[in-house]
Amino acid sequence: MSSIGAGWQLYVFYGLFVGVGMSTHDIVTLSTVARWYRRKRGLMTGLVKAGTGTGQFTVPLIVSSLILAYGYRNAYIMIGAAIIVVYVLASRLLRRSPEEMGLRPDGESNAANDHLSSAGLTLEQAVRTRQFWFCCVSYFCVIFGTMTILVHVVPHASDIGMVDTHAAAVVSIIGLVSVAGRVTMGNAGDRIGSRKTFLLCFGVLFVALTLLQIADRAWMMFAFGIIYGFAHGGFYTVLSPTVAELFGLKAHGAIFGVIYFWGTLGGAVGPVVAGRIFDVQQSYDTAFLLLLVLAFLAWLLMLRVRPLAVA
Repeated sequence: MSSIGAGWQLYVFYGLFVGVGMSTHDIVTLSTVARWYRRKRGLMTGLVKAGTGTGQFTVPLIVSSLILAYGYRNAYIMIGAAIIVVYVLASRLLRRSPEEMGLRPDGESNAANDHLSSAGLTLEQAVRTRQFWFCCVSYFCVIFGTMTILVHVVPHASDIGMVDTHAAAVVSIIGLVSVAGRVTMGNAGDRIGSRKTFLLCFGVLFVALTLLQIADRAWMMFAFGIIYGFAHGGFYTVLSPTVAELFGLKAHGAIFGVIYFWGTLGGAVGPVVAGRIFDVQQSYDTAFLLLLVLAFLAWLLMLRVRPLAVA
């Protein structure tokens, strides 16, 4: 990225290589967390994802300073060097499961639940179930909406008369509140179950998207950002514990990865569809209504999902 000189290189090196590199983060990290924690799995997942949310808010500020001081090419070299150091160090500390180190999840001293680390369905078994495909389609709809909002909420805010700095602040609010949503929803998952918390996130999302349909003033957009931020953070947190709850840990990484892949498909399609709708109608009304419809569909699918294995 520090030496690109043509548009196609941006698509290849950032869109492809950076995309592939980032794809490992949630899958590897959260699947590892799922194996190391049982009683506090949701909270620990929420804390990890809170780190993601914090980084999304703070790192752009740091990078902006680097670009202003050294230019974007040198800034990319610094970012790459920092990533190499952090990832190499982190990789030396991570272990797939506590059993590999002669330990047990949650630091337990008894072996009563040792069998749970290998309990559950394989990927081949999971793909033969309706629950698996319900989860895939549901998460497709969820990330279709989250990525559409992140891409288009600022232009929409500008269209309704908000100044550019206030419009951009809506995204900042979503990012900040999502950190609280990640920890709160993760903790809720430990108390009431991850699947029920997933459904709870839909409840918050319905309120936010309903408000978005009628939001025509700055304070309403800020209110939307606060409410939506909780749902946004919650969805990204509770999926991994939900997969463990529904399918067990035997093939958690593979099952989680495929469901997450369906979510990324939705995230790729959503902003394009919403942008096309706006280009044709010169309004986001239909696009945002579509998000509400898809959220309702995803909620109906998750209502029909039941655990297939104990984790």
